[in-house]
Amino acid sequence: MEPLHSHDWRVRASVVGERLDRDGLLIDFHLLELALDRIIAPWCGNNLNDRAPFTDAYLPTAEHVAQHIATSLAPEVPAAAQLGRVSVTEAPGCEATYIAAPSGAFS
Repeated sequence: MEPLHSHDWRVRASVVGERLDRDGLLIDFHLLELALDRIIAPWCGNNLNDRAPFTDAYLPTAEHVAQHIATSLAPEVPAAAQLGRVSVTEAPGCEATYIAAPSGAFS
């Protein structure tokens, strides 16, 4: 196990879909951003080892963080779209991407 250390995480979520709404949007990014903020709020400025779901289930690797965010964020995406992927960068050049959409949903 690694010694306790911090990261300046960067999270990127992508959505996919086949149709745009009347305004030419797939999703209102402000609503997606609010949902993402709610999901990560308990972690901000805290030791992830002391925060759910990392206390019991698994270590807070970038891969696990991306998977948890994707699993939590997917239900927040309107029915006309799907969550495609969530990428988490913990340091420059260290990025993990969890693909959430079914195979073939995006290129």
